[in-house]
Amino acid sequence: MSEPVIPDPEVRVEGAVELARDLLVIPDRRLPLVPNIGIIGGRDAVLVVETGMGPGNAREVLDFAAEHARGRRLYLTTTHFHPEHAFGAHVFAGAATYLVNRDQAADLRDKGRGYLDMFRGLGESVARRLDDVELTEPDLVYDTEYDLDLGGRVVRLRATGRAHSRGDQVVEVPDSGVLFTGDLVEAAGFSIFPWFPPHDTDVSGTRWLAVAERLVAQGPRVVVPGHGEIGGTGLLTDVADYLRLLRDETWRRRDSAMDEATITEEVTALMIARHPEWEGRDWIGKGVGCLCAEHGTDVQG
Repeated sequence: MSEPVIPDPEVRVEGAVELARDLLVIPDRRLPLVPNIGIIGGRDAVLVVETGMGPGNAREVLDFAAEHARGRRLYLTTTHFHPEHAFGAHVFAGAATYLVNRDQAADLRDKGRGYLDMFRGLGESVARRLDDVELTEPDLVYDTEYDLDLGGRVVRLRATGRAHSRGDQVVEVPDSGVLFTGDLVEAAGFSIFPWFPPHDTDVSGTRWLAVAERLVAQGPRVVVPGHGEIGGTGLLTDVADYLRLLRDETWRRRDSAMDEATITEEVTALMIARHPEWEGRDWIGKGVGCLCAEHGTDVQG
């Protein structure tokens, strides 16, 4: 059986929607490997959240942001280092100040080249988008919290700690109640577990659940997921409920000394029955593998 063909992960800026005053989202249009991209403006500056995959998409985003900014200073941040979110940052060099948390900068440095090679293997359309990618270092690196004053609007950048990746970050716009989550949230989709032992095992199901529960408690008005339709706090609740059930069902079977292959089969069937309309079913097994490895351990970092 041939592998499914991934459509061209093209960002289309003409589809941008306004969520609040001077706050736009370029939606993913439900295309694989296209993220939701944010444009957040203040009196003096504009912040871009995510680049899209590769230089072609990033140039479209940069041109759109510069036109929207009308002379205001530009900043760029990314919710995590994965290629569709961050592998266009070099296009912004000289035009915008690129800032991320310390763990995300380390992810990019330590894993960027490996993810570039891995994603190029996903198909011709993806490889073409990744032509001429240059992995670039951020201009500004913070530890866990950074308040970016755009002029009359402060945007809060908050590192969550290890969850979907080691360097996850949420972007909060307090005056409008909007929260950008990156891949901590996938609307109508199973949580993406990049569990690729021994090459990448930084994803943590238990810590991800704790992060999701903390974000639910904050009660944002609008949640912009990494992929999928924009929604409210219910998107965060869906993630927390799913991760809790995934953990509980995986660990219950692990406690009975069931082998991992059987656990994966049973839990996958259960989750699909619970959410038959959700996308990304292949990620359920990755989540089971991650949680099996975390079972009975004290997860740190």
